[in-house]
Amino acid sequence: MRPTFVLIPGAWHLPSSWDLLRGELDALGYASIAVKLATNGTDPRGGLQEDAAAIRATINKLSGPIVVVAHSYGGIPASEAVENVQHLVYLTAYVPDANESMVSLHGAPEPDSSEGLFHIPRDPREQLYHDLPEEMRERAVSLMVDQRLQPFVDRTTRAAWRTVPTSYIITDDDHSLPAEFQERMATRTGATYHLPTSHSPMLSSPTDLAVLLDKIASEN
Repeated sequence: MRPTFVLIPGAWHLPSSWDLLRGELDALGYASIAVKLATNGTDPRGGLQEDAAAIRATINKLSGPIVVVAHSYGGIPASEAVENVQHLVYLTAYVPDANESMVSLHGAPEPDSSEGLFHIPRDPREQLYHDLPEEMRERAVSLMVDQRLQPFVDRTTRAAWRTVPTSYIITDDDHSLPAEFQERMATRTGATYHLPTSHSPMLSSPTDLAVLLDKIASEN
């Protein structure tokens, strides 16, 4: 039985950011569902635990084998939430241990307040989408949404990668999370793969990403 892919977006991104990849997975015979995180969108709320709850609720609706794919910030609530699945794939994502946060993984001081929004990067076209055609790049930027700061500061209480089989996909031409940073994160997982893309391969190379996820799912 083929697994269902559960896709977790990163900061500022809605489930629709996975639409191109979902079409490619469908063509390969895989069902998929993308999670709506609580801390971003038109009415963002809560923090890490609310995002983790959204992931658990999605997984609990499914039966059969499940492969979770977490992109960027999505790796943090995935590490908090995921258990009893076939595989967890970190896609240019954060891989926190228990009692770590996105802020602590960067070695940055915690802000005085975790309330409010975390602003969209100064140049998302370059940082997140530099290998997309111009029209797609502009559309991707137009679809970015508000993102709360709190889940970036909240610390995890568990680390799924310690109990769930995991892989890491490094995006070699990433202008947001440098490959060197990703390599440090990848040492916490069981296997490492590479794509020669920007931070957003689900948009710039959905076919190649789907083929790689098929390989990972088949091997695990």
